[in-house]
Formats: sequence, structure tokens, C-alpha cells
Amino acid sequence: MQFEENIRVALRALIDHKFRSFLTMLGIIFGVASVIAMLSIGEGAKREAIAKYQDLGVNNIIVREKSMTNEELEEVRARFSQGLSLNDANVIADVVPGVEKVAPQAEKTSEIKFADLSAKSTIIGITPEFIEILNYEAGLGSFITADHYQRRLKVCVLGAGIVNTLFKNENPVGKMVKIDDQWLEVVGVMKPKALFTETVGELASRDLNNDVYLPLSTFSKRFEPSNKLESEIKQITIKVKDSGQLVETAGLVRSILNRHHFNNEDFSIVIPYELLKQEEKERRIYNFLLGAIAAISLIVGGIGIMNIMLATVMERTREIGIRRAIGARKSDIMSQFVTEAVAISITGGLIGVVLGVSLSLIITLFTDVNTFIRLYSVFVAFGFSVLVGISFGYLPARNAANLKPIESIRYE
Repeated sequence: MQFEENIRVALRALIDHKFRSFLTMLGIIFGVASVIAMLSIGEGAKREAIAKYQDLGVNNIIVREKSMTNEELEEVRARFSQGLSLNDANVIADVVPGVEKVAPQAEKTSEIKFADLSAKSTIIGITPEFIEILNYEAGLGSFITADHYQRRLKVCVLGAGIVNTLFKNENPVGKMVKIDDQWLEVVGVMKPKALFTETVGELASRDLNNDVYLPLSTFSKRFEPSNKLESEIKQITIKVKDSGQLVETAGLVRSILNRHHFNNEDFSIVIPYELLKQEEKERRIYNFLLGAIAAISLIVGGIGIMNIMLATVMERTREIGIRRAIGARKSDIMSQFVTEAVAISITGGLIGVVLGVSLSLIITLFTDVNTFIRLYSVFVAFGFSVLVGISFGYLPARNAANLKPIESIRYE
């Protein structure tokens, strides 16, 4: 009964002083909303990073040809390096221990046409091992198979972006598209991929949904290189059995390639797993800083609650004296004022939760930042707001409980 009475009195105090109560809650509201919004931004960034590096393969090592000018290429070729080759890929597969699969790929920027529509695309020649190493799936039809590769068939798989540009609402599987002067049959469509919005080693930022995949054997036979100085392939993706051996394996791969390329550093090596760990470390620091800033907002809100509650104690000094005179204990007075402080923080916390969730959704809708709200972030923010209310409501409640009844009754 005492608890129910405390709640009724606390709610009546909030309603009787609506504007003052709202101003008191502002710190809690913005603090809770900030915590939820900032944690949702951090979680969204985390999921984007995981998706990006899963596409690269967390157990993979990527060897990529370095971007060079024609003058630099001529200089490297003069020093006997022909760049990355299928022979490099074969030697890595045969010699390096712990290697599970090796997938070489060639690339070329071309125009792809269907009917009267066309689009710029990166044409990628791959082997059947490509789909076994990378996190790629066909949304429609099939991917490049061993039969396509061995028979050098004129088939291709389109990225989701190319399909949206050329085919609109039409199913492209079975249709013929023209790349340069070659006609190829579409056998599949890729599922949408995460965008690379930054350069990772020699992996330049680009939209993977605009790629077109075809058998490497077909690519080598049907498509001429854009530059005679270009290497046979652009990239070698190596899948390692044990992720704990990634760094050691990468060192061995580098040693082999240096011998094959006569110590010309015309390639770079990227380890996605190491990059992911580094990004996670940086993100944890970033999230900690954001959380600290939001926590300061909550603490400021708590100070506001304490100030208002101290003023409330002064306003209700005679009421406190009368209650003490008719038998109320110190614990009754304390619980009453703590309940009022908690009521303010809970109400502000609930409004802050609604505002924080809404803010996260607005950020996703109107910006390029993806957010993801985890349930734990809502509970953490709301729980902290209640803790702030209890902590900062204790001092005013103790002051109220320690007032002497006779002096309080005489207080004007």
C-alpha cells in the first residue's frame, strides 16, 4: 500500500508541474536517445564491415596486381617480370602448405549491351574454384561451373546492379548479351553484394553489383587485353585451411612471388581477416567514445533531477514536517522522494527510447549510414537512466528525511 501511495503521489507531482518536469527530463531524454542512436550506428557499421570482409573471405589471402602507369609497367617488364600469371597460381596451389583452394581471376572494363540499353561493367574471368572460396551466391540460375570452364562456353553471370540497369523487371536468364564484339548467354544473376566504399589494399572501392562473371578460359580466348603490357591475370585468391596460419602463409606466398617476379614488387597482398580485426578494434574505441559522450548527457540529466528535487524538498518542507508529526518514518519520506526521482527518470527514459529508435530509423532513411538497433542497447540506455534517477534522487530524499518535524512545520 505504501509503494502504491508513493507512485500516486509521484505521478501527481509530475502532472501538477508538467513543464518543470519536462525540462527536468530533457537531459535523460537526450542521453537515452543518444545512447541508442550511437550504439545503433556502431552496430550498423559492424554489420557492414562483416558483410564486406565475408565477401572477401575471412580465411583468404588476396594477391592483387598493383596499379601502375604505362611507364612503370614498361620498367617492370624490362626487369623480366610478366606480372601475375596462371603459373603463379598453380605454383602456390602445389607448393604452399595449408592452402585449400586457389582462384585466379582476370579483369577488364567493358561495355555490356542488351537490346538498346548498355552499361559500363567490370568483366571478370574466373575458374570454378571462385565460388568455393568467396561468399558469392547466384540469386537466379546458376554460377559458372566446371563444365562451362572446361568447354570454354560463352556464358556469363550478371551482377544485381547490371540486371536492374539492362533488364528492369525482365528475367535475364537465357537471354543473350553483347560484351565488346562477343555474344554471351546469361546463365545466372548474382545476389546483391555489399558495396566497397573504401580502398582495401589494391582492392579499389567499387560497386560489386556491376560485375559480370564468365569462365576464365573463355575470357582468355575471346577478349583481348586493353593494354599489351597487362599481366595475364589481375588477382589470385587463396583459401587457407587454418585462419591461424594466414600471416605465415602470406609471407611464404610473398617469397615465392618475389622469386617468380625477379624481386619486382608489382603485387600487393591483402589479408581480410587481419583488416577485419583491426577495424573491429578501431570501432570498439569509437563506440566507447560515443557511449562516454552519451553517458555524460545522462549524468547531466541526473544533476538536473537532483537540483529540481532539492527545490521540491524546499517547497514541501511544511508537508514533510506534518507527515513526520503524524507518524511518518524517515524511510517513508526517503522512499517518497526517491520514487518521484525514479518516476521522472523512467518517464524521460521511455520518451528517450522512442526518440532514439525514431532517430536511428530517420538516419537510415535519409542518409547513407546504415543503423541496426540491438535490444540490449535499449535495455542498457533505459537501465542507466533509472540508475541515474535513483543515484541523483538519493541526496534530496535524504535531506528531506533528515528535516526536523517542528522546524519544518514552522517553515514559511
